[in-house]
Amino acid sequence: MGANFKWGIIGPGRIAQKFAESVHKTNGTEIYAIASRSTKEPEKLKNVFGAKICYDNYEAIAADKSVDAVYIATPHRFHYENALTCLNAEKPVLCEKSFTVNAQQAEELFAFSREKQVFLMEALWTRFLPLYRSVRAWIEADEIGEVRHVYSTLGFVARRDPADRLLNIDLAGGTGLDLGVYTSGLTQWVFNNNPHDILASGMIGETGVDETINVTYKYDHGASAQFCCTFEFSPPNQLLIFVSRGRIRIHTSFVEGTEATLKNGKRPKKIKKQLKINGFEYQIEASMQAIREGRLDCPQMTQEDTLGNMRALDAIREKIGLHYPFE
Repeated sequence: MGANFKWGIIGPGRIAQKFAESVHKTNGTEIYAIASRSTKEPEKLKNVFGAKICYDNYEAIAADKSVDAVYIATPHRFHYENALTCLNAEKPVLCEKSFTVNAQQAEELFAFSREKQVFLMEALWTRFLPLYRSVRAWIEADEIGEVRHVYSTLGFVARRDPADRLLNIDLAGGTGLDLGVYTSGLTQWVFNNNPHDILASGMIGETGVDETINVTYKYDHGASAQFCCTFEFSPPNQLLIFVSRGRIRIHTSFVEGTEATLKNGKRPKKIKKQLKINGFEYQIEASMQAIREGRLDCPQMTQEDTLGNMRALDAIREKIGLHYPFE
């Protein structure tokens, strides 16, 4: 591994551009290569991402010895096969959320990661933000008591384009895998645990995907969580943590997480943690460190965390009657 950590990118879409922006503004790292099966303008793509090489296939970027790790940003329908290609070449992988379409795919990939001893982690970037370290300190402070309930909403009015990945059932569209991965994954983060019971209802739209879901998680000792994800309206997009002696609010939008308020007395406590770049920099830095140290994941987003979350998302889809035709 050279002086600069060299990233490769599979899937040069909007989310990958945000990732590349953070890489270029982070010391000691660069975008070395990008891979796209569809581009007809490789030179233009190289310029957009500031990459040195553009490949027209994913096997080539995985095999490139100069690439230290690959960031996968294709639609999640294809994450399993893309990650498998990289792991076969023993290439470390940071894979966008949702990590896979279902828990079985995740289990297989993580088993292969352990067998090959190659880094493989879901890029649930919110859990790496500085604000969440401060919120964790609040949660673990004795004076506010224990967590009793978590409530969150996440959504927006989606463009009515059945070909777009959000509403396309053949691309594993729907709110569960696109938005629920955040609400469920952050609820899991608060409790440091997975629910023992799941209740869910959903509105299945004309394209066959879930356009709104309402979910309840149940935990031990009567603790619970609720969240709503939607493409039909614009909710507050806040995350509320109710503790036995107060509450914590992570302000809009909790996914980007820069401000939180704790109320457990007369005077609220507020914290602000501005992002250095766009928020992706924290998972990038953590991933590079883990890969250099020979670890398989990061404590902020372990492979077991992803598995637990994928199992919960599977259960939600089962309860609302959503099945993808390719499964």
